[in-house]
Amino acid sequence: MDTQLPPDIDAAVSDIRAAMAFVERRAINRTDVIKKIFCALLTREHVLLAARTGVGKSLLANQIFAMFDGARIFRMQASKEQQPDTYFGALDLEELKRGRIIHNTEGSLVESELGFIDEIFDANDYTLRALLTTLNERRLVRGVQDVPALVHTVIGAANYIRVTDVTEAVLDRFLYKAVVEPDREPFFMYRISQQFVLHRGGIAEPPRKIPFTTLQRLSRLIRGHDPEHAVVVPADIMFFTNLVLRHYETLLRRARKQRGASGEGGSPDFYISPRTQAKTLDALRAIAVMNRRLEVRLDDVAKMPILLCTAGVREEREIFTKAHDSLCNHYTASHAFDQLRTLLELQEVLDRVRLDRSLLEQPIAELTDHRVRRSILDWAKKALGMGETGADSNRRVMTEYVDSITPLTDEIRLLKMRLLDEIHHLFNPDEGWK
Repeated sequence: MDTQLPPDIDAAVSDIRAAMAFVERRAINRTDVIKKIFCALLTREHVLLAARTGVGKSLLANQIFAMFDGARIFRMQASKEQQPDTYFGALDLEELKRGRIIHNTEGSLVESELGFIDEIFDANDYTLRALLTTLNERRLVRGVQDVPALVHTVIGAANYIRVTDVTEAVLDRFLYKAVVEPDREPFFMYRISQQFVLHRGGIAEPPRKIPFTTLQRLSRLIRGHDPEHAVVVPADIMFFTNLVLRHYETLLRRARKQRGASGEGGSPDFYISPRTQAKTLDALRAIAVMNRRLEVRLDDVAKMPILLCTAGVREEREIFTKAHDSLCNHYTASHAFDQLRTLLELQEVLDRVRLDRSLLEQPIAELTDHRVRRSILDWAKKALGMGETGADSNRRVMTEYVDSITPLTDEIRLLKMRLLDEIHHLFNPDEGWK
């Protein structure tokens, strides 16, 4: 498989990388935050920037938005008095007289590709709840009005985090998060002063703007919606990423619980939502594409703090590194990745057979890739005295082959058990109705 980027996509990646470098020269010592925002743009997600007043949240958002041409931008400072029509457009009074809630969406967030909401947690819960569907499903659903929203990415900024059931749901929509601290190191203070003198606190005009359609093209590729090209995430890397995610979640919860027990504060209820877990694949594909590849590699998993960790929170980054490195070292040293690839290849065969049961008439080894095929055939010859297996022998070959594997990790032991269950159900499809 050719994993190199097509020329037009490669050129688009070069444009995005150049834009990131330009923003980094304007926003001093904000590299991690800038990477997060651009990754959110590439994956069509939202960003939350938490910081004290005056650290340049608005400037950073405006500078990044200024790198693109052809995108409509919605900007709003939230307040407690605002109602949903602040974001969705004024209500149509004639429709309201008929008892129908219809917003005139022209110029609103609904018809904008990019958005910046300052002091987002100043908004009341009623308004925030109304925003949830627009942020997540890209639709305006209010009363009888149900229309698509053009929203690509919204950057929310806050001086504080207000925790309620509603704001927790809002936080989950902002997958990429950063805490931006003021710089006190003399060198960075000096560089910031230089930029202020040059631009008087405003944005720097880029020498060339990127057509917003270019960003949309990259985003479609990364999210799996490009009809011509695909970024491949190998099954073993997908499985391993989830292991790292689970281990990271466990370690961080434990660390915060211990800190809370010692009186230092902490939030043991930290968890990674299924929404975030699903979106890790988009982040992995974005990392691969920005490194000019159409296939995710194992070392890309180490870069997942771009999504899973809050920029500026050192503890999260350190615990993620610990979780990743310990698992990766264990799986590499024990050769567990080989077992993982074999079992997942067999899982893919079972999925294919489940969709087309006529495949059971073929020797099961012929449905696997070359590496696993040789492994199954060699094992069958040695253990069962068989060469090319026929359809009648498929159940025995698959069951005994999987059963012969001695798992090298607990996760592979569980995977083996699940695979044996699936083999049993595949060959006994009516058992569940008895």
